[in-house]
Amino acid sequence: MSKIEKALSKARSTGALRVISSQPTNAEKIAEAAPVTSEETALIEQRAGASDAITRMREKSLLGKQVLAENHLIYPELGENGTVRAFREIRTKIIQKLQGRNSIIMVTSVTGGGGSSFVTRNLGVAFAFDAGKTALLIDCNFKNPSLHQLFGTGTFHGLTDYLENSQMDIAEIIHAVGIERLRIVPSGGKREIPAEYFTSAKMKRLLDNIKQRYRERYILIDAPPMTESADTQILADLCDYVVLVVPYGKVSDAQIDSCVKAIGDKKLLGVVFNNEPVLPELNWRQILTNPFSVFGRGSSLPNKKPAAIKK
Repeated sequence: MSKIEKALSKARSTGALRVISSQPTNAEKIAEAAPVTSEETALIEQRAGASDAITRMREKSLLGKQVLAENHLIYPELGENGTVRAFREIRTKIIQKLQGRNSIIMVTSVTGGGGSSFVTRNLGVAFAFDAGKTALLIDCNFKNPSLHQLFGTGTFHGLTDYLENSQMDIAEIIHAVGIERLRIVPSGGKREIPAEYFTSAKMKRLLDNIKQRYRERYILIDAPPMTESADTQILADLCDYVVLVVPYGKVSDAQIDSCVKAIGDKKLLGVVFNNEPVLPELNWRQILTNPFSVFGRGSSLPNKKPAAIKK
C-alpha cells in the first residue's frame, strides 16, 4: 500500500464530522441572561453588519444548472452527490480548524493539471452554501488563469489591473458571477513576471484590507503549482494558510514531501487528494438486463472528486 493510499485510509477512518446544532445550548441560554459586556456588544454589531453585507450580495440573476455543470461547479440541488459531500466535508473541517475565523487560504497543487483551480472554485461555492458566510476567490495563477471563464464573454478588470493602477478602487475588481454569496477577482491582463506583484506592498495591503473589511468572508487564492513556480512560495507568505492539492496517482511521494516541507506545518491547513477513482453505482436489475450498460456511462456533474482533506 502506497503512502497516498495509507493517507486516504487514515483520512477516512479519522474524518468524522462534528455537527453544530442551530438550537441554543444550556450554556448559551445562561449567557443570554448574563450582562452584556462591551466586547460582546461589539461582536453583536459586527455580526449585524455582516448580515447586512450578505443581504446586499443578492444576485440579479443566478447561473442555471446547465452552466454550473459545464463549469464543473457543485450546487445544492445535487443533493447527496459524492462530489458535493466531499466539498462539504472539506469546508466543515476547515471551519473547525479555523474556529470560525475568516482567513486567507491559498490553494495550490503539487504539479500542473493537479486540479487546484477546480478545488478553489468548488470550495468557494461550498462556503457560499452557508447563508451566514461568503467567499471571495482571487486568481493569482497569472500564467494559466481560469476564474475569468465563469464570466462568459466580456472584459473585466482584475488583480494585475488593480496593482498597476494607483487610481483603481478595490470594488472595481470584485465581480459577481451569478452564485449567491460568491465573488471573484480575476487575474486581469496576462503577465509573465508575477513575483513583482506578489512582493509589492500594494498586494499585501489589498489582502489585509479584504480580510478586515469582510469578517464573514473566506478568501481563497488560486495559486500556481508548487513545483512549477517559485512565486507560489512568495504568495504563501502573504496567506494565513495553504491547502495542498495532490492529483491522485500522478505525483511521487518525494514531490509531495517536498511541497509539504516547503509550506511548513504552521501554514499547511491540509492536503486534498483529488480525482480519486470512483466505482460506478451498480444497479443489479439493469446489469442482468444489459450487462454492458454500466460501461462508458458519462455524467454532466463535476468530473473530479476530491477524496479527503488530511493533515
